[in-house]
Amino acid sequence: MAGALQGIKVLDLSRVLAGPWAGQLLADLGADVIKLERPGSGDDTRQWAPPALEDGTAAYFLCTNRGKRSLTVDIATPAGQEVVRRLAEEADVLLENYKVGGLAKYGLDYAALSALNPRLVYCSVTGFGQDGPYSALPGYDYILQGMSGLMSITGPSDGEPHKVGVAVTDVFTGLYAANAVMAALLARDRTGRGQYIDMALFDCAVAMLANVNSNWLVGGRVPPRLGNAHANIVPYQVFACAGGSHLILACGNDRQFAALAECFGHPEWAKDARFATNPARVRHRDILVPLLAAEFARQHRDEWLPLLDRIGVPGGPINTVDEAFADPQIKHRGLEVHMPDAAGLDVPMVGCPIKLSETPVTYARVPPKLGEHTDAILAELGYDAVSIAQLRHENVI
Repeated sequence: MAGALQGIKVLDLSRVLAGPWAGQLLADLGADVIKLERPGSGDDTRQWAPPALEDGTAAYFLCTNRGKRSLTVDIATPAGQEVVRRLAEEADVLLENYKVGGLAKYGLDYAALSALNPRLVYCSVTGFGQDGPYSALPGYDYILQGMSGLMSITGPSDGEPHKVGVAVTDVFTGLYAANAVMAALLARDRTGRGQYIDMALFDCAVAMLANVNSNWLVGGRVPPRLGNAHANIVPYQVFACAGGSHLILACGNDRQFAALAECFGHPEWAKDARFATNPARVRHRDILVPLLAAEFARQHRDEWLPLLDRIGVPGGPINTVDEAFADPQIKHRGLEVHMPDAAGLDVPMVGCPIKLSETPVTYARVPPKLGEHTDAILAELGYDAVSIAQLRHENVI
């Protein structure tokens, strides 16, 4: 079945995570995504191992390059630049994460390529955007987690700030970028013109703080680091249970709190003015939380969770990654995908979480070997075998 983006051609000149994440999502949705890589080395993440497959392909590279075709080309050469221009003439989208102005010296910037193809949607992903006092600086997820305020609210309240365990700034930027690309394609259907998209990791890192940002803008109080607690909801945090186990309690309203209090044998808590409403519980969390902690400590997590489910109070375990993948819900939803590569090697991947009823996500290709599709893509552009051999001889591809 055809994907939602069937017929859309994407040139992915990005490396590492944010740009490739956007490209993979577009590929999952049916676009033909051509990944342009440096001859001989390719995307840096190909070497970010261990772990790796038997053929040496790093697990990191596998997580963000499914569905793409790999073309090696040296864009520092005139012949390589010509290859990219010919691709751009018939492309719908170009993704890149070079430094600001980095592609202009090769004649591959938006101004140059949109002159060849006015319908081109050109998406640049940088650390701080195309303008502003930091625009020339490189963008690293870890640093941006710190600069955006994310680390200031992450980690134990009495300890040092922590980063999130995955590069969330990169991942969120990739998702924002894919959304922006699809919005620009829809606009092109009305106007007939492509446009330029300026995506900044810093912008996305700040935007993703959601209610934490709003708390500051509205309340004027610097949000504190609360560990596993919630700034606006109580009780909404991790509790230690018997036997060294832990659970997450997500008590989101007064009815649920009353049910929890009844379960603990303390129905009077729900009538106590300090605890009867969520705003009151937030103000008096230092009194309430120790009372709850003493109750949860009486039984093991596996005893509490079924009980919470029966009384309609949300709770859940804290799984390790292997436990998460063993969960029957993940198996049912198809989030673990296995595909063989051309040599028959099993390639495990995480499936796309998007479920479309009429144009479902399909997995056309495993992440490509470096330059795997170079000859085929050049042939599609009109290069004959002699021309391709000459480009290879000149180390252009």
